[in-house]
This record gives sequence, structure tokens and C-alpha cells, in this order.
Amino acid sequence: MKLKRFIGDRAFYRMVIRLVIPLVIQQGITSFVNLLDNVMVGGLGTESISAVAIVNQIIMVFNLTIFGGLSGASIFGAQFCGKGDWEGQRHTFRFKMYFGVLVSLIGIAVFMLLGDSFIGLFLQGESDGGNIALTLQEGHDYMSIMLWGLLPFVLVQTYVGTLRETGETVAPMIASVTAILVNLVLNWVLIFGHLGFPAMGVRGAASATVISRYVELAYILWHAHSHQGRYRFLQGAYASGFVPRDLMRRISVTGLPLLANEVLWSLGMTFINQSYSSRGLSAVAAINITSTAWNLFCVIMFAMGNAVAILVGQLLGAGDKAGARDVDSKLIFLSTCIHIGMGLMLILCSDLIPLMYNIQPAVRELTSKLLRVAGLALPIHAYSHVVYFTIRSGGKTGITFLFDAVYTWAVPVALAYFLTRYTALPILWVYFAVQFIDVVKVVVGALMLRSDFWANNVVNSAEK
Repeated sequence: MKLKRFIGDRAFYRMVIRLVIPLVIQQGITSFVNLLDNVMVGGLGTESISAVAIVNQIIMVFNLTIFGGLSGASIFGAQFCGKGDWEGQRHTFRFKMYFGVLVSLIGIAVFMLLGDSFIGLFLQGESDGGNIALTLQEGHDYMSIMLWGLLPFVLVQTYVGTLRETGETVAPMIASVTAILVNLVLNWVLIFGHLGFPAMGVRGAASATVISRYVELAYILWHAHSHQGRYRFLQGAYASGFVPRDLMRRISVTGLPLLANEVLWSLGMTFINQSYSSRGLSAVAAINITSTAWNLFCVIMFAMGNAVAILVGQLLGAGDKAGARDVDSKLIFLSTCIHIGMGLMLILCSDLIPLMYNIQPAVRELTSKLLRVAGLALPIHAYSHVVYFTIRSGGKTGITFLFDAVYTWAVPVALAYFLTRYTALPILWVYFAVQFIDVVKVVVGALMLRSDFWANNVVNSAEK
């Protein structure tokens, strides 16, 4: 293939920058503040940072369940928007609301009943000099407060996802940045007890997160409903709760594999981290720091995935399959090239990042080595990420389920389980093996992209 096929013109890159930069700023600030939060909690000791890491890993299953359930409707929403069908997008918005509120109530009930048992699954390894009982108590305190933030999180995701389908990324960025700054200030105040407030430790970190989510929700609601002329799907959105039965069926059929994918994928990641935790509290802390730093260096990757979902989805909805294929090829090439550079940057920072934490020297050294591995593997994950969104944009959700969730359980989960249970391999080499096994996923993704099976318009039949 000619290299020119993967290089866009100035207009293409201007379009991508306009869309991606707000997403990068939003995700970048989020990840940076998460890193600072992580550092603040890390100042409380290994038990606290391990407890917060475990609970956040568990709550990630809920968050990605929401993401998966909303994603099916978002495929239709983006294509309805590309076709100019605001009534169709309004129906998808209502569908998201129903799903999100229902799952929130179920999630809160499950975490209230089984939260401590979930946390205990990660505390089966060696203590490494840490206090496992204290870690469990810290995790319980943190989770009990975090549950209050699940519903506002869902409502924000419903609104923000639908706004992005229209190409609006600035307002979600402003909402997120505002919430992040509130979270950062409140963390400083509540964790350590500044400005006359009591020092609340991990409970302060959870309280800051919950308050910031309500702030984010308030801004999004104000912005969206005060600009209904721009977001026409909101005009009459609450005048009725009606969603056409046929559309509900189509969204459910398309979205069910995505929902199953996100649930199983997140459970897979949780299982991998649980396998890592069998190497002791030091491994839990080091993996948590590595993951937090990795997220900071992946902000462009996450934004490029959204860019594929929006740009390719809109072109498919408008019936321009050739344009969708062309834009997709250029976005994948651009993302892969960028993340070769981002991986190198992460490697260069691998010795500096652990110095920000109040951790034992052995944990600091392990974290540096894990960060180097993560940097080397970053381009592999960046390529797989945009391939996933490519297949998803055309509604081929059954294939995305096989490509993501089934692969995760069949390959990296099985590998992590085997290496931690049946070998004495150090955690560094277990992590290396799990990260680089995704080369298999890259090969599979490249083979699938050679076919145009994914370039599918899902809304025409839904509108009949």
C-alpha cells in the first residue's frame, strides 16, 4: 500500500485537531489530577494506596458496564446525527437514561452487600510488611462514600456521550476540568485536614470525588438545557418517555455484545490485577502507580478512539463508506505514530514518577521497571484501541465482543493466572508477558481491517 493513503491533508488534520484537542485536554487534566490524587493518597502509606487502588479497580467494572450499555445507543446516536434525524437521536438519549438509572440502582445494591468480599479477593497474597486488616478497613471506608457518586457519574456519561455525538467536545471538557479542579482542591483539604477541616484520609479522597461529580453534573445540565437550539435532541426529550419498540430492539441487539464486552473485559482486567496481587501488597502498589501514570500517557489514545467513533460513525450514517474507510486509515496511522513517541516519553520518565510517592525503595524500583515495560507496549495497545472503535463504529458489535472480551479472557487473563499460580516468575516478568501478548491482537486487528466488513450503516433500517 502507498504511504500516501495514510497521510491526510491540512484540512483533515485541522478537523482532527478541532475534535481531539478538547478531548485530550479533558482526559489529560483528568489523568494528571488522578496522578496527583494518587500521590496524595500515597502519602498516607502503602495500605491506603493499595486500598484505593483495589476499590477503584472494582468500581471500574461498574463504570465500564455503563460505558458498554451506552455505547450501543451511541452508535445509533452518531449515525442519526450524521443523517440529521434529531428525533432518532432523542430516542437513543431516552434509552440511555433508562439503562443508566437501572444499572446504577443494581450496582449500588451489589456493592453495599458484597463490597467487603470483593476487596478481600485482592488481599490473598503476602503482606510484604503491610497491614492487610488496615487495607481492608480503608477500602471499606473509601467504597462506602464512593457509592454516592455512581448516579451522577451515569447521568454525566449519558449527557456527555450524546453531546459528543453531535461533535460537541468543548462543553464536556469545561465540565470535566471544573470538576477535576474541585476534586484536586478538596483532596488537599479533606485528605490532610487543611483550612480547618479534619484529616479524613481515604474518606476525604472519596468525598472529594463524589462532590466533584455533582459539580460536573450541574454544569452539564445547565449548559445542555440552556442551548437546546444547538442540541436539538433535547427539545421535548422529557415531554415523553417514548422510545419506539423496534429501535429499542435494534439498540439492544447491537448493544448487548458491547455491554457484555465491557463487563467481561473489565472483569478480565480485574482478574489480571487480582492475579498480580498474589505477589503481595508491594505488587498492588506498584501496579497501581504504573496504571495511573500509564493513563496519563494514553490520553491521546483515548481521544483518538472517540474521534474514530464520531467521525467514522457520522460518515457511515451519511452513507459515505469510502470516506469512512479513508478517514479511518489515516486516524489509525496517526494514532500509532503518536504513541511510539508517547511510549518513549513514558520510558524516559520511568525513574522520576516513583519519586513522587511515599513508598518503600523496593516498591519504587519495581514501579520504574514496570513503567518501562508499559512504555514499550504502548504503541501495541494504541493500535488495538482504534481498531476496536473502528469495528464498533459500523455496528459490528459481535465481532468487537470476540476481538476484545473473548480475547482478553482467552489470552492475557489465562496467561496472568497461569504465570502467577503455577510459576515463581517475578511480577515484572509476569507484567511483561501480559502486556506484550497483545501482539497477537495487533495481528488479528490488522487482518480484519483489510476487509471492509465493518463499514456498515445501522440507522437506515432502524428508521423504516
